[in-house]
Amino acid sequence: MAEQEQHVAAEEARAGSTPHVVRYVLGISLTLAIIVMIVILWSS
Repeated sequence: MAEQEQHVAAEEARAGSTPHVVRYVLGISLTLAIIVMIVILWSS
């Protein structure tokens, strides 16, 4: 006999919350990394 699939909503399947702060941290760190690389390239 084949087992039936269980369909669970995305919020119920997640183990924890997913705050949108991660998006801002990634954006800010990417911007800072690009700025630092530009400064290093211009200073040499």
